[in-house]
Formats: sequence, C-alpha cells, structure tokens
Amino acid sequence: MEDEARIDYNKIAQKWQKKWADSGIFKVKEDAKKKKFFLLEMFPYPSGSGLHMGHVRNYAIGDCYARYKRMRGFNVLYPMGYDAFGLPAENAAIKNKVNPKKWTEENMALMKSQQKLLGLSYDWDRELATCYPEYYKWNQWIFLKMLEKGLAYKKKAAANWCPSCKTVLANEQVHEGTCWRCHSPVEQKELEQWFLKITAYADQLLNDLDKLGNWPERVKVMQKNWIGKSEGVEIFFPVDGMKKAMPTFTTRPDTIFSVTFVVLAPEHSLVSELTKGTKHEKEVAEFVKSAIRESTIDRLNEEKEKKGVFTGRYAINPASKEKIPIWVANFAVMEYGTGAVMCDAHDKRDFKFAKKYGIPLKIVIRPADKPDFSVEQLSEAYTEAGIMINSDQFNGQTNAEALPKIAEWLVKNKNAKKVTNYKLRDWLISRQRYWGTPIPIIYCKKCGIVPVPEKELPVMLPEPEKAKFTGEGNPLNSCGEFVNVKCPKCKANARRETDTMDTFVDSSWYFLRYCSNKEQKMPFDKKAAEYWMPVDQYIGGIEHAVMHLLYARFFTKVLRDFKLVDVAEPFSNLLCQGMVLKDGAVMSKSRGNVVDPREIISKYGPDTARMFILFMAMPEKELEWSDKGVEGSFRLLRKIYSLATKKLSYGSGKELTSKDKQVLSKTHSTIKKTTELVEEFRLNAAIGAVIEMVNVLSKYGDGQVNKQVYSEALKNLTLLISPFAPHIAEELWEIQGRKGFISLQSWPEYEEEKIDKEAEAMEQLFHTTLSDFETVLQLARIEKPKEVVLVVAPSWKYELVRILKEELTKTRDQRALISACLAEKDLKPHGEEVAKIVQAVLKDPAKLPETVIDREKELETYNSAKDEIEKDYKAKVVISDADTSKEQKARQAMPGKPAIIVK
Repeated sequence: MEDEARIDYNKIAQKWQKKWADSGIFKVKEDAKKKKFFLLEMFPYPSGSGLHMGHVRNYAIGDCYARYKRMRGFNVLYPMGYDAFGLPAENAAIKNKVNPKKWTEENMALMKSQQKLLGLSYDWDRELATCYPEYYKWNQWIFLKMLEKGLAYKKKAAANWCPSCKTVLANEQVHEGTCWRCHSPVEQKELEQWFLKITAYADQLLNDLDKLGNWPERVKVMQKNWIGKSEGVEIFFPVDGMKKAMPTFTTRPDTIFSVTFVVLAPEHSLVSELTKGTKHEKEVAEFVKSAIRESTIDRLNEEKEKKGVFTGRYAINPASKEKIPIWVANFAVMEYGTGAVMCDAHDKRDFKFAKKYGIPLKIVIRPADKPDFSVEQLSEAYTEAGIMINSDQFNGQTNAEALPKIAEWLVKNKNAKKVTNYKLRDWLISRQRYWGTPIPIIYCKKCGIVPVPEKELPVMLPEPEKAKFTGEGNPLNSCGEFVNVKCPKCKANARRETDTMDTFVDSSWYFLRYCSNKEQKMPFDKKAAEYWMPVDQYIGGIEHAVMHLLYARFFTKVLRDFKLVDVAEPFSNLLCQGMVLKDGAVMSKSRGNVVDPREIISKYGPDTARMFILFMAMPEKELEWSDKGVEGSFRLLRKIYSLATKKLSYGSGKELTSKDKQVLSKTHSTIKKTTELVEEFRLNAAIGAVIEMVNVLSKYGDGQVNKQVYSEALKNLTLLISPFAPHIAEELWEIQGRKGFISLQSWPEYEEEKIDKEAEAMEQLFHTTLSDFETVLQLARIEKPKEVVLVVAPSWKYELVRILKEELTKTRDQRALISACLAEKDLKPHGEEVAKIVQAVLKDPAKLPETVIDREKELETYNSAKDEIEKDYKAKVVISDADTSKEQKARQAMPGKPAIIVK
C-alpha cells in the first residue's frame, strides 16, 4: 500500500483540475434530447478578502448537487459570475486612492483562483461580471423598455444627505445618524430620483408565492410581509381650525371610538404647516431633524424607544367628535399607509406611548366575562377580542361583528373610504456614485428628459482616471466629457444623468444572461432562455430573502410581459444555506474567529474542506466550525484512498460466503440510501451512509475477500463519493484502471434483490458487539480479561420488539402500546417489564434495532464475535441465556443488544 503520509492531496487536486479544464468536460449547450437542470448559487461580490467559509459552504453544496445531477444524466448548466459593481469599490477608491475598476478586477481574479482551488465544476465559458459594458448595456436597455411602458419614472424623494461632504449617502454609509466618512449629522434631502414601478406587480408577486411550493416557508412569509397587502379603510381626521383632513389607514375601524390622539411621521408634509409660526415650531423642527436620522428599521422595531413631540394642534375624531391632540413620533413612517396613525388603548405601542407622555386613553372593547372593565385597570393594552363598549350604537356587539359595520358607517357618512394598502413601495434605483450602471438619460433645456437612443448604448462609464474620488459629491459630476453631451433630439447642448443604478438591478436578471452570455443583439437569446429557464435549484443566504429575490421575481415578470421569456418565476427551488459559526458566533474579522479556506486547502486539500463542510450539518442549518471535524474528514478520505491501494487476500471459493453477501447487500443498500438522501438535499446524512459502507468494506478487506464483490463495492463507493470529493474519486477511478472521467460516469443503480437487510443487521450486530465489549473493558479498567459472558435476550423479548415496531407505526400512546403488547399471551407474564421497555422506547426509539433478526441468527453472530474476542484477547468467551443466567445484568439483555459481563 502507498505510504499515506506521503500522498499529496493538493497535487492530486491540481492534476485533475487541469485535466477537467483541458478537456472542457463541464461546458454545456442546449440539447433537446437531454433533460436540462439549471443549478445556480447567488453570485458573489468580489471583496478584497476573497472567499470566506460561508462562500465555501454555498459552493460546496451547489457543486455536489451539480455533479450528482450530471451523473444522473441531466444536461447541467452550472455557471459562475461576479456582482462586480457597488459601494465597497467606491469606498476603497475614496479611502485608499485606488482605481475602483482595478480593485474590483484584482478581487475577481483572487476569488476565481480560490473557486478553482475547490474544484468547482462551473462552465467557465458562461462567466460574466456586471461591471463590464457587455453586461451593463442590457441594464440600460431594460431600463429604457421600462421607461417606454411607464415602469420607470422620476420623482422627488427623500435621501440621506451629508451637508459636509455634499453627497447623498446609501443607508450603509449612515452610522448612528452620521456620515461614515466625516461623522457629520446626516440630513434628509428631497432630490429628483429614478424609480421602477414594482408596485404595479404587487398582487402578482404576492399571489404567485403560492406557486413556489419548493421555497422555504419563512422566505415566503418574509416576502408576504414585505409586500404587506392589507384591506382596510382610510379614515379622515379633520384638523381643528384648518380646512384640512388627515387620512389615516387602519385595518381596525372597530377601535375608532377609542382614538384619543393622532401621530404624524416626521417626514409628513403637514408637520411644518401645523407648527409654522407657533411656539411649538422650534421644538418640533428639532425633533424631526433627530428622528429622520434613525433608520426605518429602528423606528419600526418594537423594542426601540418610541419618542414624540406635541404639535400644539388638534384633530377631530370623526366618530366621537372629540378634539384629540396631534403628535409627531418616530414610530410613524411614510413607507406604509398615509404617514398618519390613529392611536388608541388597544395597541401595545400606542398604549406605551400614551402612558409615557400622559395622553388620556379610552377603551372600547372589554373581555366578555368582565362587564365592569375600565382603562384604569390596565397596565398594558387590551388587544384581545371582546364586547364593544363606549361606541354608541355598536355597544353590546362583539368587535368582530362591529368591525365591518363601523367601516360601512364611516364610509356612508363620508368620514372614510375603503382602500387596499401595501407596505411595498416603488424601487428607488438612483445612486449618486460612480461605480454602477449609468442611467441612460439626457437632460435638455428644450426637450426635457430624453432617453439615450438604443443604438448609442451602452452609455460607458468614463475611465476612473477621469473622475475625482474625493468623497464630496458624485465622482461622475467631475468628468466633463461624460456630463456634457448633445441632445439626441435637437442637438443642443445638454447634460447626461450622473446617477447610476442600484446594484440590485444587476442581480435581478443575471441568471438569464447565463443562458447565452455572449449574445450581442439582445440581453439574452430567447430560445436559450426557453430551454434553460427557470433555474431549477437556487442556493444562497437567507439575508437575500426579500430584496434580491423579490427584485429578481419582479424583473422576470416584466421580461415575460415584454415577451422575452416564457416563465413568470425565475427560481423553482430555493435552498437557503445556514451560516458558518466558530465558537458560537458568525465568523467575522472583528470577532477574530475567521478561518481562511486557503489554510485548510493548503494543509488537507480541497476534498477535505468540501467533505467537512458538507458533513457537519444539514445545508439549511447553522454549521459550527470544528478543527476535530476537519481532521476527521481528512482521516475518512485517507481511509477511502487506502481501500483502493491496500493489498488484499483473495479467497478461492466460487460460492459467495455470508460475509460476501453482507458486503454486496451493504453496497446496494448504500446506493439506494445515498441516492434518496442526496435527492432530498440531506447531504450530511448521505455522507453518513457512505461512511458506514467505508467501515464495512475496510473490515471486509482485512480478511479474505471475493475479488468481484470487493471490486464492485469499491467501484460503487468511488462513484458515490465523486460529488463530495471529486479529486480523490477521479484518482481512485484511475487507480482501479477504469476509463474516462468519473465525473462523466453514470450514477450507480442499486439492485433490490441484492439487498439483504437481515445479513447487514448481522454484520452491524457483530461490529456493535465488539465495540460494546471494548467500552465495557474501558469502563471497568480491565486490560486483560479472563472470561467474557455474552447473555442473549429471552425469546419473549424478540416477540415484544416485533410487536412494538409494528404498533409504533400506528400510535405513540403509551397505554395503547402496552395494551397491544400484552394482548400476546406469551408477553402477559412479563407485564411489569413490558411496561418499562415501552416507556424506555418512547423516550428513545433508537433502543429498538432497525432490523430485527431472529434469535438463532443472533446466536450465530455472537459465536463469530466469540471467536474473534478469544483470538484477540486470549480470554474465554461464554454464550449464555438470560432465562437461565444467574447474572444480575442478564435482565438488561435485549434483541440486538446482549448483556456483556467481563471477569
């Protein structure tokens, strides 16, 4: 056998990576004769630190499944690219005076080299990067088509503005209300900005979630909540002393009589009008300035403190006709409803706010069993259903009955109107920065807003050297040759739009570009997209559950309506892989718990990194980093390698022995089990099944083997590990003298008739008994045993286990199980013991053997173990029966679990 310590697993990996690349085995094209499978991981942003373990996990999962599907006969499209525009490159340019294009390209090269180290089976001919004109030209083309259809438009909107740097800031650049660069307080500034009309597709985006049966439910719920459709009424609150009324949206008109104050969002246009020239003007203005620095997420967070200020003005409750104060508060936002909120004692947030500021409260719903219910009794809001009180003609009704009636009453009296509201707002795509797709618009004093003609696309970014990255303003404004242009219509002097697109635009259709990434006349070839789309399996982090996935769904529907694609949803199946943790926390530089993939690959080779990360947890669960786990994966691969290189002793008999049959059975049952588990994305469990087979084959190889049985088992084992550890699998395939790449072989098929569960159970029992014997020796601290007694369970326990396994498929009720067991006459005399065993099994079902073998075959297994123990330990072994044994421990014996007494 080759000296395992001298095997260079990285050299093996490099050898096969070169062979794959030279032969182009992962390149694909449309083939109507083959069933397609489009597998995709969310493409990465090329950061300067290269791959982290989260990336490795994402790609290992994807590559494993892509290789498996290829072996199953599918025509697999498995591409990779880079989400290459974005804020980090611009920040690097500002901070470090570096060229953002060069910075990005160097990072892409680093990331690609690391991906190749892992042996990922991408079709690199499909590679794309969003920062190149051949890609972003089509962002511009799609934008112009949306503009034609009224789906792109410009309007004024509030933006984060740094008055010191004189620039708009992205939300990520605002740290606790201050500019990330100069730490000046950030203001809200109204600017003309470009939007995409995603709200036009709100109902489709919501309704089609029901068609995504193979998406995680939590992702669908998150999207549903983000879209936030709600049926309700807009109730009009007249402003006392002004000819104005404030519309407030609510889904709970049943609480209208309890409304004792109204709250406006700090951004609401009425705020300054209400306070202008009053003693409250200065205080309110200062509060507004402070509140709008908070993020919307913080303002809506139930745990964050709610703050507000009285405007000095009052509104009229349209139901009770009472005057109620108008406040401005940080929890009211313009993103949902009207920016005005009616507040009452039946909302937790409103209740706390009122108590904090001493605003009177009134209740209109009481519990059915509390007729004397009053607001003074409450320490928190009453939010349950109940009986209406203090509500005029609606008193005595349940609030569920009264709700639609009050809504109708308000509408009939012209105090309200029925509306459907959405939390979803149109998508603001304007970014005041250089490193993004230029928005293809020209401004002419005579012609107004003029789209760039299609024939002039792409609108190219000027070279970075021609722009000034000072951190003040948009660098594109500093490039005269970019800004100053002729109007396409009248040829007069005009100026170009300097806003660039939100990088979510880049990632909203990139999967379609993979279908035909070299297409020059359109964003993608329609026939190629018809063949490949939708993406059959998409893999990425849960952090993209809303924005990216929602925008990608929106773009797909728009492109369908443009007759460019024939699918309404981009991704059929979605897997959100879990985070990689170390010491209980997500890996990050700030925590000092980062593990560099390059170090692991350098020390152990890429297959160990892949095997570890796939084995340690189910793909969607969090994975806790473990150095011992990495070592364990490395030992496993060394053990597999040794199976193909060890010297074997071949038996001369033509008939298959029971050992041969057991190995044959294990081979085919492992193929069956592994196939089922990989299909279900239970990759860790699939590796577990392979490990069992490795152990069986390793033990088999220590004695005399049947050459054909061993060869068949090793061949199938090598095929099974190929998606997980492809480099070692290729090497073992070659060592076995087999032709072609294993990556292109067919996945093994199991033969049901060769699976003998009882034979496998006997083999497993043999190894378990030996392992249990070792454990007993260690616990008893006995180095040289003189005698070992194996006590076999009595016959009635075999009958009990058989009945229990059958009954557990019907019920887990303890009394029903005991009753079913004691219905068997042979078990009645053992009622007390039966009850204890049933209780123990319900607590731990693993106490029952997976396959029950009869007592005679179990005795046969113990006799095999007896021979091996006597040979290895030079100790006498006695096989005893629990019925006749005088040993106290004998009563513990169970089918498949003998009592072991060492003397």
